[in-house]
Amino acid sequence: MSTPNGFPQHSRVCLTRSMEGGAVQDLQAKKAGKAARKEAGGEGPPPKIGTPISETLKLLPEEFKANMKIKSITPRPPRKPRLERAASLDEKSWRKWRRFRTSQESLTDPNETSSSSGSLQEASPSPPTRGRASPCSPCCQQDSLHSSPDALEASPAGKSRGGASDLGKRASEISSAFGGLLRGKGFAGGKPRLSQIMPARPLPPMELNVASHSLRTANRIDADCLDYRHYSQHKFGRVSSSLSDSKLQGNGTLYDNCSTDSMKSTFSVLTPIRAKDVRSRSYLEGSLLASGALMGAEELSRYFPDRNIGIFVATWNMQGQKELPVNLDDFLLPTDPDFAQDMYVIGVQEGCPDRREWEIRLQETLGPHYVLLHSAAHGVLYMSVFIRRDLIWFCSEVEYATVTTRIVSQIKTKGALGICFTFFGTSFLFITSHFTSGDSKVNERKLDYNKTIQALTLPKNVPDTNPYRSSSSDVTTRFDEVFWFGDFNFRLNKDRETVDSILNQNPDSDVSKLLVYDQLTSEMSRGSIFKGFQEADIHFRPSYKFDIGKDSYDTTSKQRTPSYTDRVVFRSRYKGDIQALKYSSCPVIKTSDHRPVFALFRVKLRPGRDNIPLAAGQFDRDLYLIGIRRRTTRELQKRLEQKDQRSSSICSIS
Repeated sequence: MSTPNGFPQHSRVCLTRSMEGGAVQDLQAKKAGKAARKEAGGEGPPPKIGTPISETLKLLPEEFKANMKIKSITPRPPRKPRLERAASLDEKSWRKWRRFRTSQESLTDPNETSSSSGSLQEASPSPPTRGRASPCSPCCQQDSLHSSPDALEASPAGKSRGGASDLGKRASEISSAFGGLLRGKGFAGGKPRLSQIMPARPLPPMELNVASHSLRTANRIDADCLDYRHYSQHKFGRVSSSLSDSKLQGNGTLYDNCSTDSMKSTFSVLTPIRAKDVRSRSYLEGSLLASGALMGAEELSRYFPDRNIGIFVATWNMQGQKELPVNLDDFLLPTDPDFAQDMYVIGVQEGCPDRREWEIRLQETLGPHYVLLHSAAHGVLYMSVFIRRDLIWFCSEVEYATVTTRIVSQIKTKGALGICFTFFGTSFLFITSHFTSGDSKVNERKLDYNKTIQALTLPKNVPDTNPYRSSSSDVTTRFDEVFWFGDFNFRLNKDRETVDSILNQNPDSDVSKLLVYDQLTSEMSRGSIFKGFQEADIHFRPSYKFDIGKDSYDTTSKQRTPSYTDRVVFRSRYKGDIQALKYSSCPVIKTSDHRPVFALFRVKLRPGRDNIPLAAGQFDRDLYLIGIRRRTTRELQKRLEQKDQRSSSICSIS
């Protein structure tokens, strides 16, 4: 049976009630049902309680639906119990939502046209009761789409209250049905209302912590919403353990957690630093292993968790050629290792006339990730030290010295050039040399070596990291890690025909038969030169002497014997600190009669103290800008040429 308003009348009116006000509302509903049946004249039996509201509306005549006037019936939330006890978590959340509701009178006004109050009318949640209500039926869950989730919560106590369990779910159906009718054309005498906008998917649950991951999106620069610690472990292979980060996490207050999470949400490798830590730390004075020291253990572990640095060391006799190779990628950036190194040290003998152009080409090849820490020259001996721009703050002042091994000191084609500095707590010395040439002048080359280790006055101002193991007669003992590379001019004690036959028999990398005749290997085994030094295994062909621009060895009348003149050797104060990863030559560069030779090393680092003269981030800024500008210009020219080539291509149809 239906009421004059056109709304289906049930045996139990679907109104939400509380424990105290439910009985009164039931009595009012029964009276309203009797009056409605008398006025309607008994148009049919009332629908069953379990019938969905959408199916009940289908029973009404179409004309009656169009002309009916609807009186808004909005269920009121039940009164709160009078029992005094601590509010539950659900009640607290309901109270917060309740503050945004307007007055009860505006909710019951059918002529109210406000979209905000209308949406509140249609979705009016009921607070969680202290009793328990029975779960809603599936049909009720499908039809009442706009009802509050709180009204649909299950509760076992409704089983003992009989029909009281149906009142809550039917009230949400009535509210939903009235919301749909008020938005349609059946509403007479009022203004049309906009339909309520529902989210496409369920909203994420809100957390009590204001640093919720669903809210921390303003500072996030990465697309994936991963946790900072998990992201750092996956991408960078380490988790920052700075003093500031640990103290921020240790407080446990809501403000500190929010601040830490907000800063971590940027996924930056750099950890936040508290003002208190900045006040207490000194960047110029410190002691070994001091907390907060710039070159101490904490910073070292943050940048190098395994305390190992990758170093690229190369030597090349350029034969004084003005023409430089078109591309240095195969030389400086070989494809065998997957990653570039942290430091690049390149020594040149008989360098090109334009030293600055050579350094620009190096900067252009290495790109913006590297800066020129220092460069020095001794005649035509050049050395350049490039380092990753992130690491320039952990270097001491760079010092260099030179030695001339010729009798006439004004002629600086033979000699040595050394550059030294301290990185964190590890001291480095790099020496490039050009010894006396000649197949039989082994003793002269040993004299050049002895003169170099005695006359090279390093270090000057930077203190020795371990003076108890140093010697005033040998510069190589005053540093932790020493790399000596250059054109040592040691030859193979064999004739040209024998060497050629061995090379033809083993065209690949088996050169062990040649090394039997190598002068340097023989002298090092006797201990007469490079005492304490090591050399990685050689698996490349002799680097001297080639015809310029060709892969063939000397074809002139002199018929010089191919030899391993260009070498890289190393020594360390501590056993196992230096590991040679690769030792090879670069056969694609053919502008000289020498092939470049390079080596990749993995060197162990130690923490240091920051009361030494620091470089303070100093590097060659002008060279950096020129190299990057030239790199960009060449890339643009390359793209323009490719574009012109594509536009000028002609398609022919046969």
